[in-house]
This record gives sequence, C-alpha cells and structure tokens, in this order.
Amino acid sequence: MRFTLPRDIYHGKGAIDELKNFKGKKAMVCVGGSSMRKFGFLDRVIANLEEAGMQVQLFEGIEPDPSVETVMKGAAAMSEFQPDWIVAIGGGSPIDAAKAMWIKYEHPECTFEDMCKVFGIPELRRKAHFCAISSTSGTATEVTAFSIITDYAKGIKYPIADFEITPDVAIVDPELAQTMPKKLVAHTGMDAMTHAVEAYVSTANSEFTDPLALHAIEMVKEYLVDSFNGDENARNKMHDAQCLAGMAFSNALLGIVHSMAHKTGAIFADYGAHIIHGAANAMYLPKVIAYNAKDPEALKRYGKIADFIHLGGKNDKEKVQLLIKMLRDMNDKLNIPHCIKNYGKDSYPCEQGFVPEAVFLERLPEIAKNAILDACTGSNPRQPNQKEMEDLLKCCYYDTEVNF
Repeated sequence: MRFTLPRDIYHGKGAIDELKNFKGKKAMVCVGGSSMRKFGFLDRVIANLEEAGMQVQLFEGIEPDPSVETVMKGAAAMSEFQPDWIVAIGGGSPIDAAKAMWIKYEHPECTFEDMCKVFGIPELRRKAHFCAISSTSGTATEVTAFSIITDYAKGIKYPIADFEITPDVAIVDPELAQTMPKKLVAHTGMDAMTHAVEAYVSTANSEFTDPLALHAIEMVKEYLVDSFNGDENARNKMHDAQCLAGMAFSNALLGIVHSMAHKTGAIFADYGAHIIHGAANAMYLPKVIAYNAKDPEALKRYGKIADFIHLGGKNDKEKVQLLIKMLRDMNDKLNIPHCIKNYGKDSYPCEQGFVPEAVFLERLPEIAKNAILDACTGSNPRQPNQKEMEDLLKCCYYDTEVNF
C-alpha cells in the first residue's frame, strides 16, 4: 500500500504569498473564470511569481467541468511556453484541467485514452513541477492523485487517477474560500463530507487514512452549516476540513456515490442542466450508506463514524439510521434536494426537477452500466450488479428506501 501527499502544504491566511520563495524561470498560471481576478488573487499570484524572478504566462477561461478540448489547448500553450512551474488557481476545475495538461505537456505522445488508464501515467516532473491553490472548500484536488475531465461528446466524466499527478505544493489559504457564493459552499462542503465518509468505509482504507477521514467528518458536521450561513471562522475551518478529506480519499479511494455522481452529472445536459457534482453526492450519499450497510464490515465502520461524532444509537443499525438522518438534515439546512426528481434547474429543491421520469428510466440501464465501470466502484464495500445499481439509482431518483 502507498500513502502519498504533496511534499509541501502551506496553509493559513496569507499562505498564497509563499509563491515568492519558489525557484524557477517560467510559470504557466492556469485559471478559470473571472472571480480570482475580480478578488485580486490572480494579481497576487502573478506578482509573487514575478518577485521570485519568473516569467509568467496565463492560461485563462478554463470552464466548470473542463473538457478534453481545453486540456489539449492548455497543453499546446505549455509546449510553446515551456514552463518549469505550472500553477493552477481556483476551484476544482482549473486544477483538474491543469493536471491533465501537465501530463500531455510532459508526454506529448499520451492520448486522453492513455491518461484514463488507472495508475498508468508515465513519470512526470521532467519538465515542470506543479502547485495547486484551491479557492473552494470541497474537491481537495490540491492534495489528490485525481483529476476529472469531461468528454462532452459522450456526456461522461472520466477520472484520471495516478500518484504522479499529486501536486508538489498545495496552498490552502482560507482567504480565497471567503469569496465562494453560498450555493457553492453547500455543494463543495457536501462533496468534502462524501469524500471523508467514502474514504473511511472504502476497502482501501488504512491506519494512515482513517484519522484524516474521521476528523474531516467531525469538522464538516461542526462547521459546514455555519459556513453556509456566512460565519467567517467556520468558512476558514471548512477549507482545512476539505483538505483533510482529500488527503484521506486520495490514498483510501472512494466508492459508488462518486461513481453515480460522475455518470449522472452531464448525462441530462440536453434537458437543460447538469446535476452539480457536490449536490449529486449529497443526494446519493444517504442511499449508498443504506445499501453498503448490508455489508457487515461497512456497517461496523458507519457505526464508528456515528460514535466519533456522538450521534448515539444502541447498535450499529440504529447508528446508521442516525447518520443518514444527520446527512439528510444537513441537506435540508443547505437547501439541497433529496433526489433527482426534485432537483431543479438552479440546483434547488422543487416539485418537478429538470429530469423527466421517462427520460431517466430510458437512460437508466446505460447510466448503471457506466457507473459500475467507473474507477471509484472497485473500492466500494459492496459490489453492485446491474440490477442493484439500477435499483439504487431509482431510489436516488424517487427518494425511496433502500431495502436490498
């Protein structure tokens, strides 16, 4: 087994200024929309890198749910500029995209299909080192061995997984997280909760990942709702909590909550919306806990989570019910729906969401098949067959009890 983290994690207010101590000649800064520029963080990054004596070039406009095309464009820009530092700043999307660009920059012969071979990426760091600066408190991609890239032609999100793409440096500066809009706080926070819970019950869990996962769960429970309601200290704490969850799942892997979220995210785009990743996780997590709890080892571990966060319960079955109730209560407080049927175009709960029942049922077999094949399924405590995965997805559509 292996446990890998960035060599350096700089955390706390002002950590972004550590960039001025970097050694190098050229830095390519990868960024998404305009929020990092608007709040002055992009200018600070550029100023710090220039103070370190580097020539800086920007690659801007990386979209949410970055595409294969964007990755190829960014890699071409890197080939031309030849940076020895790649610095990605923003939410999960620019960091994920920059990780994939880094692979293509170092290995131009590598196709997107090659990148998707789990733990099959050739050695990096022959041309550049990588620094990730996260502005959202959820994906923790600044400390993980993963990147999610969307193939829009297929409507599928593909996880790239390899310790080679674990950043060399992570900057976890809570000042950046203060800029998140409320809805993003909710979604990214429940993404972090899902990372920690799935890492703790994953079949690849270890003595090294368990403490990180448990403490992250404890912190998200304590601080997420307050962060959502505008508490500055709670927002700062959530930035650390999501990073701990990331360290846990990068090494312990995930489970089928993520498999299902990956395969439902973009599949209904032709009906007017994406199911935002964090919201999908929030809706599916209680259902998957009920499904996984039929496995004796997973049942025991969910019981330990409930004990660690003082939920009560006389036995493990009761503890699981209390854990599910707590998560559903959090979703209510964060204005996240409980099922796909009630998932509205703006991600808020509504009577009839944007995915019609007939469309969902028609696409269900294909979604279930792709979810089973997802890279996250292998480390789930229970291995669902096609029928079970379809039934579980139906529970996530209608918000019905999982009793199989």
